[in-house]
Amino acid sequence: FGQVLQMAAACGVLKVGGITVAIDGTKMLANASKHAAVSYQWSQERMKQLDAEVAQLIAKAEAADSTPLEDGLSIPEEIERRQERKAQLAKARAEIEARARQKAELEKAGYETKVGRRQEAKEQGKKPRGKEPQPPQETPEGKDQYNFTDPESRIMKAGHGNHFIQAYNAQAAVEIESRLIVGEYVTNAPNDKQQLVAGVACVDPAAGAVSEALVDSGYLSEAGVKAVEADTNGEATGTRVLAATGRQKHGRSVEALEKRADPPAPGPGATFMEEMEYRVNTKEGRTRYKARQQTVEPVFGIIKEALGFRRFSMRGMAKAGLEWTLVCMAYNLKRLFTVTPQGAKA
Repeated sequence: FGQVLQMAAACGVLKVGGITVAIDGTKMLANASKHAAVSYQWSQERMKQLDAEVAQLIAKAEAADSTPLEDGLSIPEEIERRQERKAQLAKARAEIEARARQKAELEKAGYETKVGRRQEAKEQGKKPRGKEPQPPQETPEGKDQYNFTDPESRIMKAGHGNHFIQAYNAQAAVEIESRLIVGEYVTNAPNDKQQLVAGVACVDPAAGAVSEALVDSGYLSEAGVKAVEADTNGEATGTRVLAATGRQKHGRSVEALEKRADPPAPGPGATFMEEMEYRVNTKEGRTRYKARQQTVEPVFGIIKEALGFRRFSMRGMAKAGLEWTLVCMAYNLKRLFTVTPQGAKA
């Protein structure tokens, strides 16, 4: 993957260092059916049913005048089959519970930040915005699921949230001038809220340093932006994040065509969201942010429609990640051939 980017740089197609990347994710079908999954609530009900069936089979074995089973079936084998199924369901429930605890731990920092921000606003005599934040729950929801075919895949919303699929979340960082994918990875997180830091970090060294990252509102979090723009010592990294603070509509309204002055710069006591809103609402910010949807979304369209890649063939996140790397490299080779001058190709 890195060698292809080096070739692109040698051909003059890719500028190395100081690049602007648009980062986004797309849901790719896993090599697993969502019908091979069980929910936390259903598994508990099924385990109770299996216990009842085992008890019924034991009672049948002890009854001298019980009706015999169909040919080829035996009570001990039927009991063993149900016990094995119960063990599988118990394993699935344990994994769902572990995921819930892990998720709560990841969300803890964000919850504490929100609580602290609201408390700070109250102390300043301001009314806190939004709903009161709720502490993360360590117990699973009844609808949380486990897939027996590919346990690392997840049920995810797709098609603007209109339906659910068994999938992985394939991420890509696209350099906006060359339209080349300069970084990629696969995650099983159903949304992009925690992916900003990883999205910037995945950019291959062959592309050089990132000066600006363009992301939609799904990536926006105060902790993520601060982690990208400053290191652990508080020193600036040289990377600036430009993120939408709300859902952006496609197309342009009449109001969007009208010339308007930049909003006033936020004051010293401005919140993180006010600072980011100012960034994206200045003339320069609007111009820079437009490049995001014109860059990364068409790349996903080409991969799915022109290359025909919509489902992983391999199972497990590591193997799906390797497959995604190969797909992104194939896209880059196709793109490089298209835009490289004929003389350079020769």
